Amino acid sequence: ENTPNELIQQWSPPHKKILTSAKGKENEENAFVLARRPRKRRESSAGLCLDSLPDELLLGILSRLSLQDLLRTSRVCKHWHCLAFDESLWHSVDLVGKAQLDAELGQVLSAGALRLRCPHTCIVQSSFKSAQKLRVQHLDLSNCTVETSVLEDILSRCKHLQNLSLEGLVLSDSIIHSLAQNTEIVRLNLCGCSGFSPESLAEMLKSCTRIEEMNVSWCDFNNLHVQAIANNTPSSISHLNISGYRQNLTMEDVKAVVKRCLNLTNLDLSDSVLVTTDSFPVLQQLSSLRHLALSRCYQIHPAALIDFEKFLNLQTLEVFGLIQDSYLPILCKGLPHIQINTQPFSTVARPTSASRKDRTLWGMHCRLVPRFILLQF
Repeated sequence: ENTPNELIQQWSPPHKKILTSAKGKENEENAFVLARRPRKRRESSAGLCLDSLPDELLLGILSRLSLQDLLRTSRVCKHWHCLAFDESLWHSVDLVGKAQLDAELGQVLSAGALRLRCPHTCIVQSSFKSAQKLRVQHLDLSNCTVETSVLEDILSRCKHLQNLSLEGLVLSDSIIHSLAQNTEIVRLNLCGCSGFSPESLAEMLKSCTRIEEMNVSWCDFNNLHVQAIANNTPSSISHLNISGYRQNLTMEDVKAVVKRCLNLTNLDLSDSVLVTTDSFPVLQQLSSLRHLALSRCYQIHPAALIDFEKFLNLQTLEVFGLIQDSYLPILCKGLPHIQINTQPFSTVARPTSASRKDRTLWGMHCRLVPRFILLQF
């Protein structure tokens, strides 16, 4: 009913010739005509057709749909397909639980997603149809199974990242160079990563001067990597986790970090056996320090922990592995203003805290959340 009249006339079959009959004398004066009576246009019983609504109103309707319903809607017609993949509808997507992503990942990112959460997923390929840059700002690919080349293809298109988690992935110098192009990044989680050089790490830290939270714990680092962190971490940082470096993190590195990052409020130096009680006066220079982790720093004697009474602003202290459970009440009584051994896992720069059961992404919710993990683009 919305087809233009010109096309109707063009596609309609040719009109039949008008037949007249005048046989017989009785019909000579009253000739009759054979013709088809035109059909009356049916009025829509449901009111206005959806296609007659403006796109802005249709987008408002589609924004109320779930991920599955939105994908089903995209298969109605070309017009609805364009509307269903409008970037305003794909600003935040949660694909947690999707076992494998093929072309879907490239399509979601190309649709204009600003926030994407898909940890623990097998990413086979990115399948981008063009060389366009991506709009994504918050990206969680933690512990995904993905080839380094595929990851390079994804991150080389990102220029506006603000929060990024690549925990547990094998990276490359090319990937670190791509991260250096994202100068607006605020939170960076590289926990357990490997595959890149100290030089590329230093270059990235010099470029990303707005980082506030960084987790580089338990990476496949040597002492040169640790020195690159200690000497190039931006002064804007407030949360830093550099735990897990055993004999690679020295007291000189700790001094360098404290000298550069006087605004630290959360510092994790756990599992560094070269950190001793000599670090206490150095750490005391951090007047804003609220949370400190020294778990399994075995060179620190348990009796020396009472010195933290001098840290008037310190709120939590993690010293797992340094004291026995029987001694913990005594230490808590000696440090009444400090909560001791309350957080066994670090939350620095991680997209979702282990203690939270919601599906937030650095405190932000994703609009499109699949109820049944079945994507058909």
